[in-house]
Amino acid sequence: MSRHCGRLWGIWALLLALALAACARPAAPVSVPPAERSAIAGRLMQDITTLASDEFGGRKPGTIGEARTLSYLTARMQEIGLVSGTNDPGSPWRAPVQLVATLPQTSRIAFGNGQRPFVVPSEAGFAITPRRRELAQGGPATGVDVLLVGEEMADLTRDDVAGSVIILLARQSDAAAQRAALFEMDAGAVLTIVSDAAALAQIRGEYSEERVRLLGDEANTLSAFITEAAIEQALGAVRWAGLKQQALAQGPVALEVSLSIEANSQRREFVSHNLIGMIPGKSSSSGAVLLLAHWDHLGECGPPDAEDRICNGAIDNASGVAVMLELARRLKAGPALDRDIFVLATTAEEVGLLGARAFAAAPPVPLDQIIAAFNFDTVAVAPAGAPVGIVGRGRTPFEPIVLEHLTKTRRVLGNRDFAESFLARQDGWALLQQGVPTVLISSAFASREILGPYLKRDYHSASDTSDKIELGGAIDDLLLHEAVIRQLGDAARYQPPSALVDPQP
Repeated sequence: MSRHCGRLWGIWALLLALALAACARPAAPVSVPPAERSAIAGRLMQDITTLASDEFGGRKPGTIGEARTLSYLTARMQEIGLVSGTNDPGSPWRAPVQLVATLPQTSRIAFGNGQRPFVVPSEAGFAITPRRRELAQGGPATGVDVLLVGEEMADLTRDDVAGSVIILLARQSDAAAQRAALFEMDAGAVLTIVSDAAALAQIRGEYSEERVRLLGDEANTLSAFITEAAIEQALGAVRWAGLKQQALAQGPVALEVSLSIEANSQRREFVSHNLIGMIPGKSSSSGAVLLLAHWDHLGECGPPDAEDRICNGAIDNASGVAVMLELARRLKAGPALDRDIFVLATTAEEVGLLGARAFAAAPPVPLDQIIAAFNFDTVAVAPAGAPVGIVGRGRTPFEPIVLEHLTKTRRVLGNRDFAESFLARQDGWALLQQGVPTVLISSAFASREILGPYLKRDYHSASDTSDKIELGGAIDDLLLHEAVIRQLGDAARYQPPSALVDPQP
């Protein structure tokens, strides 16, 4: 072989090696130059480090952290060129969300009446209510039935339950659902039997912290819990054994026993806010696209004696808010779209998707005019080129467009079952339940291998800080969203199955 041929062979071998190496690595989308990716990363980190700084105190609703967060986000939306999206001149940018927080204080459960009732010791039973005070009394001379209900409730009706004080025998896995069903039938109070003091302590721990609800969701419920040993002591071992067997075998049993349950709570009402910006479209009547990310986090967390108790929430969810803002900036800077783009920063996601639920109950545009919604939550975990998880897969008519753009950028889908396990744990669920086609598309949710270490180490912890941020996958996802939304925002390129008709001729 000549030296020239050997040199050519060496060049071909080098090119082949480079090609194989490129194939071995995940292929990051190359739809923007490296310098532009770097600029995007810089803007994302600026927003993340600001929102996740100690100055914002963990962004808990109803605190100075909320005030600082809303001021910062309003300024950023205005800087981007958004206008208020509340559709309420009296409340630009900020949409009030009425909340109520309750914390159990004292309670009393007593069997019998007269001068010698059996008062259940606090270590053997307790009661809770979302109201400041609730009292239920049942038994002889009260006009209120005390009903022992076993594990099967199929034959119970509202007439059986309404107003009654219920003693519930339930499997632990079913107890919460059965209590909810009994309260739906207007039970006056529900006293649940638990196996022992350890089980009771676990339940008490679940109610040891303040609970936040939408003010309109508040109900006059009175829930109580008691160990089986305590009710055996109250009624007598032989009597209790017979009643229990009867209820489990034959159905509900009316008890000739006096029972009173009282609970007192610390309760406060307060107002938090969703923040809504908008990019007006050229043809608003053609519908709207919604971007959303929750701005709230937990405030303080961890042991009282911990050196750092601020839950900064850098990944959850300063990262999601930052990506949403950058996406809005790019959409605003590019060619105008036909459809309005709403940009929603929600409150109180961490305590039950409350801000998203409030938005769905009082939207600035009819929900059936929102042709697509995209949630951004906990997005800065995966490296560039990672697979993509779709939370809400198979639930939206525009999914083929998403898949088409994934193919164009040589990205692959991750573990579908893993992504779907988060469906009801993110704001998009509140919209899906109301018929709004909504997805969360993120490389963070592609697999347990990607998200698992964060969930185990930093999730809802003071260690969720800006130095843990990985922006490679988040930038890939941002660019994917931009391409998809530019197509969805163009009425000529996308019409939903039940096409929205412009009422103007």
